[in-house]
This record gives sequence, C-alpha cells and structure tokens, in this order.
Amino acid sequence: MTKIHYQIVEHDGGWTYKLGDVMAETYASHADALAAARSAAERQHQGGETVPISWEDENGVWHEETAKGDDRPDADVIDS
Repeated sequence: MTKIHYQIVEHDGGWTYKLGDVMAETYASHADALAAARSAAERQHQGGETVPISWEDENGVWHEETAKGDDRPDADVIDS
C-alpha cells in the first residue's frame, strides 16, 4: 500500500498543507490548515469507482491509466 504524508507549512502569510511540492490554498490559521489536511487525509481512505484518469508528470507529459476504486493510499498528516 502506498503511504502519503500531508505536511502543514507556513505559506503566503498564513498556513497550508502540502503533498510533496503541491500546496493547497492558504488558511488564516494553523488550526484551519491542520483541520483541512486531516479532512483530505481521511478522504484518501474512502473507496470509489474504478475510473480512467489522466495526469501530467513533472516533465509536462500526459498519461492515461485506470484508477482502481479500491486501491487507496494510507494517508496521514505531519504537523511540523
């Protein structure tokens, strides 16, 4: 199972959470960012439908694959 970590960080005069180098919107408080990150992590555990997806890699190349609805990562929040 894939493990992912949302991390709470200061950003743009407030707080946000990020996954890798991708940041969410800016929240006014640390507590708001932490709550949003926990919600995002919880949603990662929810299964869904098996669907085709498209995604762009770091080199700008688009890929198409099938995302299995029961293949969910183990997500947590790192409050640094």
